[in-house]
Amino acid sequence: MEEKKGNKAMKKTLFSLFSFISLFSLFFSSCGRSSAGDGGELTGVSAPGWTEPNPHGMVLIKRGSFEMGSAQNDTIWGIYQNPKGVSIDNFWMDETEITNSEYRQFVYWVRDSIIRERLYDPAYGGNDLFKIEEDKEGNPYDPPILDWKRPIPTEKRANEDELLAIHSVNRTNPITGETKLDPEQMIYRYSVFDATQAALRRNRLNPERRIYNTDIKVDPAEVVMISKDTAYIDDEGRIINETLTRPLESIWDFYNTYIINIYPDESVWVNDFTNSYNEPYMRMYFNHPGYNDYPVVGVSWEQANAFCTWRTEYLKKSLDDAHKNTIEPYRLPTEGEFEYAARSGKSENIYPWRQDTPVGDKGCFLGNFKPGEGNYTQDGHLITSRVASFSPNEFGLYDMAGNVAEWTSTAFLESGPEIMNDINPQYYYNAAKEDPYATKKKVVRGGSWKDVAHFIRSDIRSFEYQNEQRSYIGFRCVRTQVGFSKGKK
Repeated sequence: MEEKKGNKAMKKTLFSLFSFISLFSLFFSSCGRSSAGDGGELTGVSAPGWTEPNPHGMVLIKRGSFEMGSAQNDTIWGIYQNPKGVSIDNFWMDETEITNSEYRQFVYWVRDSIIRERLYDPAYGGNDLFKIEEDKEGNPYDPPILDWKRPIPTEKRANEDELLAIHSVNRTNPITGETKLDPEQMIYRYSVFDATQAALRRNRLNPERRIYNTDIKVDPAEVVMISKDTAYIDDEGRIINETLTRPLESIWDFYNTYIINIYPDESVWVNDFTNSYNEPYMRMYFNHPGYNDYPVVGVSWEQANAFCTWRTEYLKKSLDDAHKNTIEPYRLPTEGEFEYAARSGKSENIYPWRQDTPVGDKGCFLGNFKPGEGNYTQDGHLITSRVASFSPNEFGLYDMAGNVAEWTSTAFLESGPEIMNDINPQYYYNAAKEDPYATKKKVVRGGSWKDVAHFIRSDIRSFEYQNEQRSYIGFRCVRTQVGFSKGKK
């Protein structure tokens, strides 16, 4: 009996030992050798793959190099050739300027978000169904998020409280009786992480990682001061955007918040032109369906940036969690990207088209600009034209000269490209509200419907202040392509 127990114990021990050796061998084979049987050689491990969908309405501008800056001397205008060789990486660019209908989608999204907030508000009936309080796993949202799948009630089906919420975003002119969307309520709050500032060595949270020179003694108590943009609405309902200067404490110090009124300034048609009857444009240009496909104007650089952020977030909501943070954001083009795209990547082009004049061989105009003194209509248009009314350039881009001038993300300095790097050239300065107004100039490119031929040249720079709104300035978006050149496999 004892012998049988001993044999049984021995077999159990041998089995346990065999199991341990087997598991150890499996562990060693899985850690020391890949399942692909690479024989212990360095073969690399691929990152998870995902093919980014082509963005709607955009053209891929392939990487290349060109001579950035004035292509030729122009003594009449005091311009002298001083180009700089630069290289630009792949990026997507809108085929046309952002139109009234496209920008109106942004405005209506803000309008509908306000209405949904009010439908949830107890002051307007308090319907809890307009917000989602828990995720699919039952974890609470703090605060609850809007339920965009729940439609806003129609006029016929809405109750008294719901009608009050729906109509609260409108205003009625007490004199004319006209009712329209209230521009003052169209407020968009957004936050962006400044990855560039966070990556700078001088801003690293670990002091020992800020300086690599071992001859310099690192002070672990060194205080690094940073600028952080923040925004809030005060007790009187005023939007306050301000820049705080404070010691660096955490990565959240690079998370900037803005509150922007995003409604276009319709009065630009009157304020840009004194002693001129442009009131019909002020009333109709942004809202009348006849102008749906015309470029949006009256939008500042700050509003254009808010649109880019909203467009990015709007796209992310259509993607699953695994991919929503892998796409590059929509943004304004750099000055270098705009010039490269406008000139079809060719240093010899001074316009988006091949020839050196804005009129074709058969007398056809190639863009919307001011052909002569007091003559705006010779090209077939008085003010702006529908986007894509003229032929595209070789990259497939429309209206890169004329129609409306366009915002870029580049801060304006007279030295321009001379101080920029020759790889993806850019000069960016995030001016604080308290900074001198002269530091708030942003580069504008392409010229507009009110400009003579000289100012729609692709190698000519101009500027406007970032909070200004004009009847002749619009914008288009770009997005860096998530892609790779062929190389080692």
